[in-house]
Amino acid sequence: MIRTVVLGTGSYAPEKILSNIELEKMVETSHDWIMERTGIEERRIAEADVASSDLALEAAKRALRAAGVSASELDLILVATVTPDMMFPATACIVQDKLGATKAVGFDISAACSGFIFALSSADSFIRSGFYKKVLVIGTETLSKITDWTDRNTCILFGDGAGAVVLGPEDDGRGIYSTHLHTDGAMGDLLSMPGGGSRIPSSRWSVETGQHYIKMRGNETFKIAVRALEDVVMEALDHNGLKTSDVDVLVPHQANLRIIQATAKRLNIPMEKVVVTINKYGNTSAASVPMALDEAVQDGRIKKGSIVLLEAFGGGLSWASALIKW
Repeated sequence: MIRTVVLGTGSYAPEKILSNIELEKMVETSHDWIMERTGIEERRIAEADVASSDLALEAAKRALRAAGVSASELDLILVATVTPDMMFPATACIVQDKLGATKAVGFDISAACSGFIFALSSADSFIRSGFYKKVLVIGTETLSKITDWTDRNTCILFGDGAGAVVLGPEDDGRGIYSTHLHTDGAMGDLLSMPGGGSRIPSSRWSVETGQHYIKMRGNETFKIAVRALEDVVMEALDHNGLKTSDVDVLVPHQANLRIIQATAKRLNIPMEKVVVTINKYGNTSAASVPMALDEAVQDGRIKKGSIVLLEAFGGGLSWASALIKW
């Protein structure tokens, strides 16, 4: 059976660090309050002239190098992001040009924090169908540019970064075993950025009233996320006839340490099997899963034969999982 395997991973974060101590000088908050509620110590912030495609490009280069694949070999580039360089063209097209991947098709996928797994699922379908052979999937975000830095409930959460994987077909028993995607648009108002689209076009009013910033009802989102993540993880395990004890590494979306811990506890997965990077990067939306995945590959936690489970929850509302034998 042909399956989609991860040939290489890569990630990149801006050099600028914004610590909780620095945030204390910007809004009414404290390091202890942020740590207790989120587990975040610091986050990375892109410079004013750096866009999501710039971060994506660096992560992509590292993934290609790790995979031993040249940009000219790529058939498809998928970019998951809610902070594209612009409304159009797609950020994937910009990355395609910067990489020199002249034969690759490129388009973006918008599924907020679940976006990387949604893109991974799409790439998997293309590869298993035989339509494409070499696919680059990137999650990239510059959330600092849509964060209201006067709102202490949201500005403490978000950071910038990018992660990427290069995928290809293999028939040696490894690869993506299944992906599971869900959305519930009825709860879309729990996490959104209202302005900038055709519903609320850019205007003086939209800018002055903060419509171009992230809006989140955190407590409600937290409760739904924990239940949804448990369900989508069990869906992946049940689909493949596995138990939670079979999981070697859980790579969760890095939204909140309490959500990660609560999900692991409900699944009876020990925290030593869980990749946690939120303390260093905060919530980087579509970039968080591939960034955490790359870290676990680089430090040796993920090795050939590992059963790796990815899961994410975000705006839409959307949630997703992917089971991979490395």
